[in-house]
Amino acid sequence: MSESTESRHRPDYPPRTPSPQPRPVYPDRPAPPSTPVPDNPSKPPTKSLIPPGLGESRPLAASTRMEVRNRRVANWAFTGDRWAAKKAVDKVTATVRSWGYARPEDVAVDTVVRLLVGATVADEGKRISVHLADQNGMVLIVVLSHTAAEPEGELLAELAAVDGTTSCGTEASDEGRRVWALLDTLPPRRRAAA
Repeated sequence: MSESTESRHRPDYPPRTPSPQPRPVYPDRPAPPSTPVPDNPSKPPTKSLIPPGLGESRPLAASTRMEVRNRRVANWAFTGDRWAAKKAVDKVTATVRSWGYARPEDVAVDTVVRLLVGATVADEGKRISVHLADQNGMVLIVVLSHTAAEPEGELLAELAAVDGTTSCGTEASDEGRRVWALLDTLPPRRRAAA
């Protein structure tokens, strides 16, 4: 074999590789909106914290999530069936008693939990969540339906009629319909005889 034949069959070192594909050209990202510079740099700009007036409501943002901090809490998940109310009443009553509260009465806790759970089960979701929290002599009971449903006014009238209910509400959030009641744990004041 001649030298020219050998050179034809020998591989090239280093092996030849194809050149890399050019990257696609992306348009420049838009500049972030500039924030206005306050007149007084030592004071940062503030947002209004004024709550809505009587008879007005403020729509919830789609990302509003419930947060409970710095207090005792408990929560349970139940299937959305007719037995959920009984299970929830047993859990909530036992937990409120284990926290040392003698009030609200068991009848009041039973009634409130049955109303809240009954309203969320009627939303026909597969599951519901019951959340319980306490702070400063109040017990908060919140039930989530995990389905999109419209709040109803009749439920609020029934909840407000229960002894010991300080406040109650219902709203739609990204977690589903949320219904809640705040119960007072202090005994009612007796009127002094004149």
